[in-house]
Amino acid sequence: MSQPNFSRPGAIDLSSLRKPPARPGGAPGAPGAPGAPGAPGGAPGAGGAYVLNVTEPTFQADVIERSLQVPVVVEFWSPRSDQSLALSPVLIQLSTEYAGKFLLTRIDIDANPQLAQAVGVQTVPLVIAVLRGQVVPLFQGAVGEPEARQYLDQLLTVAVANGITGRTDPVGPAGPADEAAEPEPDPRYEAADNAVAAGDLDGAIAAYEALLKETPADAEAKAGLSRVQLVKRTRDVPAEVRTRAADNPEDIEAQMLVADVDLMGGHVDDAFARLIKTIQVTAGDDRNAVRLHLLELFEVVGADDERVVKARRRLMAALF
Repeated sequence: MSQPNFSRPGAIDLSSLRKPPARPGGAPGAPGAPGAPGAPGGAPGAGGAYVLNVTEPTFQADVIERSLQVPVVVEFWSPRSDQSLALSPVLIQLSTEYAGKFLLTRIDIDANPQLAQAVGVQTVPLVIAVLRGQVVPLFQGAVGEPEARQYLDQLLTVAVANGITGRTDPVGPAGPADEAAEPEPDPRYEAADNAVAAGDLDGAIAAYEALLKETPADAEAKAGLSRVQLVKRTRDVPAEVRTRAADNPEDIEAQMLVADVDLMGGHVDDAFARLIKTIQVTAGDDRNAVRLHLLELFEVVGADDERVVKARRRLMAALF
């Protein structure tokens, strides 16, 4: 299959939101109404160059249509929620740092209750992403900056696999804090970043490999190389590979491909569990090949991710 399947349990159907009903004047989303772009009463730090406050009337244009070109991250929040107020500045700062690789859209559920109900929001904060009009669930509740960054990196990997490599232009003015905090792009990764943006996976792989020859311990280059290689491997995976893997537990090629597809689809624990189980039923060179493949997937997800930490413990138990 050429693209990961976004239709998985818990996915949200956005089709009913494509044509929101007209709202009377003064309704949420009207100029100056609570939650409208530029309106007062937003969360602290609610501004940003790559941040939009979205309402029911603007959902189609600002989320669905923009998701055809760039990943759109949707934050459902409430000014009454302490967790929302803690998470919002983290996401806003990351949107500035990623400089248009995704658009952060924010929906105040108090000002837009019908939209929250249509999406099925039960508690906030809730963060999802939209790619080509389809939902990719991200996380619920307040998370720290490192964990939020890992979710966003995985999202961008899925986006590249689905041919979404564009960047959004700034949609609002950057505040003084944003301007001071925005880092300069690291020129070491420019060639790889440009190749990824152009959809040239082979070029990106070559750029990362060249960089690693000069600086073998560069963790960011290692992770970038692993992500791009994962995207390349999961293009045009035959649909029957999952049946092949189920029928042949020791077929390491099939097991590794299915694990790759699971990871791309967001099923991180399933991918890790599959490879650890394969390690338990193989030996010699086959076993080592699966072990190295699993370590590469750890690079993709991130060494500090709790799922990686747990999987490393299971891997050690399987090996020894």
